[in-house]
Amino acid sequence: MAETEGVRRRDFINIAAVSAAGVAGVGIVIPLISQMSASADVLAASSTEIDISAIQPGQAIKAIFRKQPVFVRNLTPKEIEEANAVDASSLRDPQTLAERTKEGKENWLITMGVCTHLGCVPLGAGEGEVKGEFGGYFCPCHGSSYDTAARIRKGPAPSNLEVPEYEFSSDTVVKIG
Repeated sequence: MAETEGVRRRDFINIAAVSAAGVAGVGIVIPLISQMSASADVLAASSTEIDISAIQPGQAIKAIFRKQPVFVRNLTPKEIEEANAVDASSLRDPQTLAERTKEGKENWLITMGVCTHLGCVPLGAGEGEVKGEFGGYFCPCHGSSYDTAARIRKGPAPSNLEVPEYEFSSDTVVKIG
């Protein structure tokens, strides 16, 4: 009879020890995971809204998103026509203008303002800046030229200017991020 009591006591001690270790483990893991969450200031910077009502056709502006420049361009019908006339399969990074814009808002091209070669900021969004030989953007660091759809056409850049996630909150406001 004493033998069975010892086994039961030992089982109880093992279960109690494993349970205590499990509770302690959870108590350590939850704060560890919680501290890896983004802080409030980072979450606030995760999206930005831009008023596009003052941007005229053919004009572009620079904005800031996640501490990087963003280009918002209101394409003219001629620029849209030029971009659509290019055979996408002939491009280094084949994308059509329709793939880079939202349906029904093809005149609004929104891209990150960071050259995909080495991270310089291309020219072409500001008034009077050089737009390169394809009428889009020109990176002065190493000579990459982008067309009106911000697709790489010439130079060392390996890919098109990145199009961030965005949506139109209204006809005059776009939310990036």
